[in-house]
Amino acid sequence: MPEAAGAVAQALRRMRDRVELSNPIRAEGEVTDFVGLVIESDGPPVSVGELCEATLPSGRRLQTQVIGFRAGRVLSMPLDDPDGLQAGCRLAARRSAALAPVGPELLGRTLDAFGRPIDGLGPLKALGRRALYADPPGPLEREAIREPLETGIRAIDALAPCGRGQRVGIFGGSGVGKSTLLGALAKNASADVSVIALIGERNREVRMFLEETLGEEGLQRSVVVAATSDRPAPLRVRAAFLATTIAEEFRAEGKDVLLIVDSATRLAMAQREISLAAGEPPSQKGYTPSVFQLLPKVFERAGAFGRGSITGFYTVLVEGDDMNDPIADSVRSLLDGHLVLSRELASANHYPAIDVLHSLSRLASAVGTPEQLRDGGRLREALAAYRRAEDLIQLGAYVEGASAKVDAAVKSHDALNDFLRQDLRQKQPYAQTLSELSRLAEKL
Repeated sequence: MPEAAGAVAQALRRMRDRVELSNPIRAEGEVTDFVGLVIESDGPPVSVGELCEATLPSGRRLQTQVIGFRAGRVLSMPLDDPDGLQAGCRLAARRSAALAPVGPELLGRTLDAFGRPIDGLGPLKALGRRALYADPPGPLEREAIREPLETGIRAIDALAPCGRGQRVGIFGGSGVGKSTLLGALAKNASADVSVIALIGERNREVRMFLEETLGEEGLQRSVVVAATSDRPAPLRVRAAFLATTIAEEFRAEGKDVLLIVDSATRLAMAQREISLAAGEPPSQKGYTPSVFQLLPKVFERAGAFGRGSITGFYTVLVEGDDMNDPIADSVRSLLDGHLVLSRELASANHYPAIDVLHSLSRLASAVGTPEQLRDGGRLREALAAYRRAEDLIQLGAYVEGASAKVDAAVKSHDALNDFLRQDLRQKQPYAQTLSELSRLAEKL
């Protein structure tokens, strides 16, 4: 009976959302100017973020998204090729487009930023609808994070344990193995469903991620939303909100969801492109204030709740491996932990290239056992001792006996590296990871 009542409540909520966001009255305006990336129009009465539709002389319909207002005129950006657009074209509001398709029928499918399938598997079946731009839950609506999320990756589970509902950033430059790590998380993490947003990726990389990195097994329990680098900036931003909304629906059904956004940097770049086109002045390194306002709106929709959870992993592309880049610094301050991928480790064929000394889980003490935290601390101390003396060791200038900690670190260095290395095609059971961690710690 409770399950039936829950299903009825869910159906009623979906119907309510569709009624509230529907707009039976068609509001229209007229295009007055088009410069660069911005269409200026006299009307229609709309709000920022809403979609409009321009009717071109050829009969083709061009979708646009409202990005702001200037001197009483509406500013919008085209979401497709604007060729053929003229002054005087009618521009109609489409408020109902602020709904996202949701439901279990999305599993195994790849969607564009509008929620339309792009995988050639036919149209989507009957789906529910959910508000795309919902407010994040309040602070008192969240539950304390106490249950660990098993990722199947030794370096994370042992030294940076994550909890269900935690939000973690994955920081690294290009070519250090971010996509491979994300694929392993999507396939191996102890979540019911994975929702993956690929924002600003190359078209080639999307197919490679689906077929090679994620694979058929991972795709069957995943929903992928792709807005590639050639898509307009509003669609790249919309893709992040669509993936988050889909994850929220699964979470409302009581599922533990793994949400992956690749990448938060390209999301920020897309928002910067929109806000600069709207006339917003830049601040830090060309990023506008609205970029830093957008990021928490996306991040705060993940978390642990009374019914279900959303665990978020957000990649950050650090330019020139600069961890103090404005976006990297802002994301690090907003999330509950960070994993740093090292180019030096990657060049040494050490994968996953997680620099555990610079990585941190702010909830490790909440989700890890006292023994795990103690043993992980010993491994960190040994790695730190070796790194401090590494130059002397490599030169042969270190004298054994000068430091007991360094001596132990030197003897165990190969074993520690073997533990932190892993073929990400293979999942490591959580209990086995903790057992190996304990055995290593006993030797230090």
